[in-house]
Amino acid sequence: MSKLLIIDDDPEITSALARGLQLHGYETETQNRADRALDRLQSGTHAGAIVDVMLGADSGIDLVRAARGKGVSIPILMLSALSEVEHRAAGLEAGADDYVVKPFNFDELVARLRVQEHRVSATRPGPARLSRHSRTLQGGDATVTLTEREFDVLTLLAGKAQAPVARADIFDALWASDGSGNENVVDVYIGYLRKKLSSADFGMEIKTIRNRGFCLTGQMPLLEDG
Repeated sequence: MSKLLIIDDDPEITSALARGLQLHGYETETQNRADRALDRLQSGTHAGAIVDVMLGADSGIDLVRAARGKGVSIPILMLSALSEVEHRAAGLEAGADDYVVKPFNFDELVARLRVQEHRVSATRPGPARLSRHSRTLQGGDATVTLTEREFDVLTLLAGKAQAPVARADIFDALWASDGSGNENVVDVYIGYLRKKLSSADFGMEIKTIRNRGFCLTGQMPLLEDG
């Protein structure tokens, strides 16, 4: 888990959690509003999240349920001062992977995060292999053949290490020199790639990051010359 999203309506709590987790080697991002937090959970840029049950007038349990409904699959650990069994059960049933009651020991919190990290690592398939020579993407028993332009788009996104790439930047890198004048061609090829990536479990997907562009999330493919 290289980057964690911390969601709590109290800025002091998110700041304290962020500082503590950074000391344990994590990169962190904090969010204090439930509506913005859902967008960030869907961004594909986090390896895990810590969500407080009470988010002001909003519910962290509802947030987790909404995130799971949107396809968010990263490990989520919930924090709460509510220790009753029914509250813990509600959080887990909503889709949380673990539930920690406040006040908590920070070492225990980190240990629980490490458990989720190991669980994800143990179940994650190996990275797909992308052949430069044959322009094929292979993951497990599945193989798809890419066109030259699909290959170029995929390798460009993979080279950005899960960071979003603006549509204009993709266009400038791959089409501008051809004299093409319509950036919509980027969306067309993103659509082609998404269809091929969804045809099997290649361990990655292309997400649209609002106002920022496109981002390849999951395991980056291994680029091979053969």
